[in-house]
Amino acid sequence: MNQTVSYQPTCDLKAMQARAKMYAQIRQFFAERDVLEVETPILSQAGVTDVHLASIQAQRHVRGKQQTHYLQTSPEFAMKRLLASGSGPIYQICKVFRDDEHGRKHNSEFTMLEWYRPGLSLKELMFEVTDLLNVTLKQRFGSVRPTILSYKHAFMDRLDLNPLQASLKELKDCCNRVGVNLDLGDDRLGYIDLLFSHFVEPSLGFDTPVFLTDFPPELASLAKTKSDEDGELVAARFELYIEGLELANAYDELIDADILRSRFAADNAEREALGLYVMPIDEYLLAALPQMPECSGIALGIDRLLMVATEQMKLEKVITFPADVS
Repeated sequence: MNQTVSYQPTCDLKAMQARAKMYAQIRQFFAERDVLEVETPILSQAGVTDVHLASIQAQRHVRGKQQTHYLQTSPEFAMKRLLASGSGPIYQICKVFRDDEHGRKHNSEFTMLEWYRPGLSLKELMFEVTDLLNVTLKQRFGSVRPTILSYKHAFMDRLDLNPLQASLKELKDCCNRVGVNLDLGDDRLGYIDLLFSHFVEPSLGFDTPVFLTDFPPELASLAKTKSDEDGELVAARFELYIEGLELANAYDELIDADILRSRFAADNAEREALGLYVMPIDEYLLAALPQMPECSGIALGIDRLLMVATEQMKLEKVITFPADVS
């Protein structure tokens, strides 16, 4: 006997209507600011090197030759090539993919809003994000006024520990003190991430949305680095949190191709050491960077924004067909 399966979506009609309304709001928001909507390929010859992200591979033929390409984890690389070609401010609403990410707030295929603002500082980008929240979340919150909190001070407030200075022993001792008994060896950054994900992140953004700034420099990714108010080196980036949920990730974009190449190489060396697939480096991006304007960029998860807007606790309630039923 064939097993009975449900063909119906996991979200209801109201959620689909809320999504359509949000797309219209976003497009109107950027149209009023003369930010151009663009579209770039979902498949690429190169993928992200970040050891914490897993790209989905796809085989396709290009001019008769079979090649391994990668579904985008973000449209970032292609959009930066447009910026370097003189596009001016741009945004994109698109599907992105991250292998084996599933759960209450994850799905391996999800929808991202990404935009780039030449000439805008991270602080100015925060103002723009706030304006967007006051459009898309107005029905639930009325108006929002996010607060700004540094990664360091969030750690110190909750764990009495400065993650920028803490030694490996201090991080292990902190884990023991809060009851986390997990041996990560000498992975200092792993302990920081463990403490952050369990004791810092879940507490962020309940009274008001929070822009979390000045991350450890090891987490710079494609952002510049700078000195904070105490003279400590940090990554020039911020993340947006509402009700313990990370919604967006923004960078003061790195445009030095030599530094970025070295970061890609370091990522791949770590991937090889961990037994992960070594990713081909995007030479098109590196060639474009010298022509790219100074700018801030941000990626925002639309599905998670819909969760907040519609007061849902599970991603499946705002998307039609999650990976396990699609």
